[in-house]
Amino acid sequence: MRTEHDQLGDHAVPAAAYYGIHTARAVENFPLLGQPPAVALVRAMATVKLACAGTNRDLGFLDPSVADAIVAACRELIAGELAREIVVDALQGGAGTSLNMNVNEVLANRAEELLGGQRGQYRLVHPLDHVNLHQSTNDVFPTALKVAAITLLRQLERSVADLQSAFQAKERDIGDVVKIGRTQLQDACPITLGMELSAWAEALSRDRWRVFKCEERLRVVNLGGTAVGTGLTAPRDYIFRVVDTLREETGLGLARAENLIDATQNADSFVEVSGILKAHAVNLFKISSDLRLLASGPRTGLGELRLPAVQAGSSIMPGKVNPVICEAVGQAAMLVIGNDATITLAAQSGQLELNAFLPLLAHALLQSLSVLDAACRMFRTRCVEGITADRAACDAHVQRSWATVTALLPRIGYERAAVLARQAQETGRSVVQLVLDQGLLDAETVQTLLSADAMTGLGYRG
Repeated sequence: MRTEHDQLGDHAVPAAAYYGIHTARAVENFPLLGQPPAVALVRAMATVKLACAGTNRDLGFLDPSVADAIVAACRELIAGELAREIVVDALQGGAGTSLNMNVNEVLANRAEELLGGQRGQYRLVHPLDHVNLHQSTNDVFPTALKVAAITLLRQLERSVADLQSAFQAKERDIGDVVKIGRTQLQDACPITLGMELSAWAEALSRDRWRVFKCEERLRVVNLGGTAVGTGLTAPRDYIFRVVDTLREETGLGLARAENLIDATQNADSFVEVSGILKAHAVNLFKISSDLRLLASGPRTGLGELRLPAVQAGSSIMPGKVNPVICEAVGQAAMLVIGNDATITLAAQSGQLELNAFLPLLAHALLQSLSVLDAACRMFRTRCVEGITADRAACDAHVQRSWATVTALLPRIGYERAAVLARQAQETGRSVVQLVLDQGLLDAETVQTLLSADAMTGLGYRG
C-alpha cells in the first residue's frame, strides 16, 4: 500500500494502482451497482481529456512533454489498456466528480510513469494541476456523455438499418403468402405475409431515421464552461479552441454551446433522445410480440410462421421449442422503456446551475443505447433471417375463415354478407360454398373477388 493525502487527510491506496486517493474514497462511499461506468463513457472521458491536454499544450499552458505524456496515457485508456483502473461505481454522488477524478488520477499516474516518475508521487504530472487543467467535472462529464451517446447512436443506426433490411428481404422471400389479417385478435380480412412484413420494416425505417437525427440533439457541448458555464479559471483562448480540438479528434460534428450556462445545467436533450429510443423499443416489442403470436402452437396456435429453433424450450416438456429470441427482445425493450422514466426523473431533478444526477442519467441512457444495439443484432441474426412461412397453415386459415366474406361487400352488401358469415359459423361450410349454393354470385365472379390480388389490392376496380 501507499499513502496519499487530500483535504480530508491521509488514505491508503494499493501500491500498484494507477488510481489515487479520491478514487479510493469513492469506492468506499458508493457501493451501489457494483458496476463500473459504461466503457463508452470512460473512452469518451479519456478523449475529452486528450483534447484538453492538446489544447493546453498548443496554447502554451502545459509543458509539451507533460501534455504529450497525458495524451499518450489517454490513448492507452481509450484502447482499453487501463480500463481495469476505472473502479468507481457507475452511480455516485457529486455529478460525476468521482469518475472524473478516477480518470484524472489514472492518467496522471500513467503519464508520471511515462516520464520516469513513480505512481502516487505526482511530482511530474498532477491529476488536477495538469490533467484537469482548465476543466471541471461539470463541463467534462456532460461533454463526454454526449460523445459516448453519439458514438453508440451511430452503431445503433446501423443495426436498425440492418434489421430493416432483413425484414425487407424476408418480404421478398415469403411475401406472396395470403393469410387472414386480424384485428382485436379476431379474424378480420385477408392480407399477405408481405404486407405484414412491410409494416414492420416501415416502422423500423422510421426508427432508423429518428435515431439518425438524434445526433443533432447532442452535438452542442459545454466544454470550456468549467463549473457553471461562465468559463471561470479557463483562458478565453482555451475556451474558444478546445471544442474544435475535440471535434477534430472524434470526427463528430461537435459545437460549443452559445449559452454555456444553459448547457451546463439543463439535460433536456438527453430526455429527447431517450424518447426516441423508447419509440424504437416500443416498435421492437410490438414486432417481436407479433412474431411470437404468429408462430404460436405450432399445432394448436396460429402457426403461420416458423421461427428458428435456437435452443430446447423446456426442462420437463420434451420437444418444446420457445420463441426465446423474441422474448429476449421484448425484455430489452421493457428495460429501455423503464430507463426512459429514469432519465426523465434524473433530468428534471437538476437544481439551479447543475444536475447532480447525471451519473444515473448516463448509466440509463448508455445502457439503453447498448441494449437496443445488441437486441437489433440478435433479433436479425438469430430470428428474422431464419423465419419461414407455413403456407399450408396460412391457406387452411383462409379457407376456414368467414372473414373472406368482407371481399364480397361491393357486390352483395353488408346485410347479406353478415348473414353469410353467421351461416358459415353455424354450419362450418365455407363462404364460397354458401354463395354458390344460394346463387348470389356465379363461380367466376366469386373467384375474381376472392383472388389474392383482389383481396389485398389497394381498393377494388369497377
